[in-house]
This record gives sequence, C-alpha cells and structure tokens, in this order.
Amino acid sequence: MTDIQILGRMTGETDMALLEALLQESEERLLALTGRTTLPAVMGPAKRSWAVVAYNRMGMEGETSRTEAGISSAFAEIPADISQTVQRYRLARVGGKYHESTED
Repeated sequence: MTDIQILGRMTGETDMALLEALLQESEERLLALTGRTTLPAVMGPAKRSWAVVAYNRMGMEGETSRTEAGISSAFAEIPADISQTVQRYRLARVGGKYHESTED
C-alpha cells in the first residue's frame, strides 16, 4: 500500500491531490527538522502521522487552544510521538553544516 492509500484510509479522504499535498508538506517539515535531504523509510509512519494531524487541523491554522461549550483543547506544535522520531533521526551540525551519510 502506498502512503497516499494509507493516509486515505486513516482519514477517509478521497481527494488524492489533497492527500499528496499533506504528505509532501509533512515530508518537508520532517526533512527541515532532521537536517536530512532524504527521509529514511523508517520515518514513513511519522510522515503519515503528521499528515493526519495537518488534515485534522485544517481550518484551525494558527490556533494554539480552543474552548467550546466549556470544553478546552490545546494543540501541540509537534505531537510527542513524532517529536521522538525526529529526535532519533536528527543529524548533528558540525561547523554549521549537516553531514549526512549516504548509507542508512
């Protein structure tokens, strides 16, 4: 199953262009946070999870918390499970540059 098919099943969304955009955005964010040029295959679940988070937050961009009918919700910038994965695969900077191995 492809990432788009998995994301479609997770969200119930059928708009393939939207699903592709969500996956692309989540991959770009993960690459920026890890300092990598390509995403290791083991980060696929984090990529899909972040795409689901982005899908669920559509229409709520910029909100950090919300209260409706006495129920309060707060939103984390990066969910804890994704943050742990990012920390595990983040590259260290040496001399202001990332040094990425060609092997994973």
